[in-house]
Amino acid sequence: MADAEPWKTVKIPPIVQELATGMQEPPSRYVIAEQNRPTAAGFEMPDPIPIIDLSRLSANCADEVAKLRSALEKWGLFLAVGHGMEQSFLGEVMGVAREFFKLPLEEKQKYSNLVNGNEVRIEGYGNDMVVSEKQILDWCDRLYIIVEPENRRIYSLWPTQPPSFRDILSEYTVRCRKIANLFLQNLAKLLDLHEDYFVNMFDENALTYARLNYYPNCPKPDHVFGMKPHTDASVITIVFIDDNVSGLQLQKDGVWYNVPIVPNTLLVNVGDVMEIMSNGFFKSPIHRVVTNVEKERLSLVMFYTMNPEKEIEPLSELVDEKRPRRYRKTTTNDYIAKLFETFARGTLAIDTVKI
Repeated sequence: MADAEPWKTVKIPPIVQELATGMQEPPSRYVIAEQNRPTAAGFEMPDPIPIIDLSRLSANCADEVAKLRSALEKWGLFLAVGHGMEQSFLGEVMGVAREFFKLPLEEKQKYSNLVNGNEVRIEGYGNDMVVSEKQILDWCDRLYIIVEPENRRIYSLWPTQPPSFRDILSEYTVRCRKIANLFLQNLAKLLDLHEDYFVNMFDENALTYARLNYYPNCPKPDHVFGMKPHTDASVITIVFIDDNVSGLQLQKDGVWYNVPIVPNTLLVNVGDVMEIMSNGFFKSPIHRVVTNVEKERLSLVMFYTMNPEKEIEPLSELVDEKRPRRYRKTTTNDYIAKLFETFARGTLAIDTVKI
């Protein structure tokens, strides 16, 4: 998707962080229709999201593998411990993200995602694209950059302030890759495939995107979405969540549940591409973000995608008379483009490829 042309946008929305300063009412472009407004409080989960110890998973512990299967079948995600990242290092990761968003607007806009004043590219600092004057905007600013492979990084979009930003994000990327590969190996084993089946699909042109999200506090959090309901267009996703304030919610059977904060954990979920390739065996969870009246909130999301030109379809090993194909063929590039288009309209990209 990095090679795609920038999108022409209807209107460039303001930076939400600047908009939120001293505001009593969110502007009408952000206000959700009353019947669709989030219940910011959400519901508590009937059962806790399983916490998976990656060190035990790496040692092929049968109990941990069983917990993983259960977590994915029930929620499509899990909370990871034993990931090898010290609490102090994770504090540094969140610290540089927070410091970046605290920079003066003029400094942050050096990394803008705007091209020619009225076009939006995926990478850079700003907002997601706007495709309609009627589109409800999210209460969120973001910095979106390619982190893998290293030769595809556009360093002009990597902040130089704070000074440690680049080194810390680079180290975090390396550490997350180990987690991603371990998860991919276990997904393959759960499908009775060779352990490296999915790992080997990621060639030298496969892209990993990092998205740093900043959700300013909002005077009326039940009137806006921090991020509207969606699924991820990735193969898998790793999320580092601010442990100061909750906000991530997960939908199951039409009910929105709060994802609990567990310090020093990472949230790992399957994405739409894995749902397609597994022919529906794994489900990409629908999630959203709600805002907070008192506190800002940050998150760092790593999206693992394959070669932009790679075709995506149900694996032949997982299609038979009892379980026919459930998804149409597409490519990584086309699907990510579809994700941004449907996200802007408040619909789900995965629904466009279901048979």
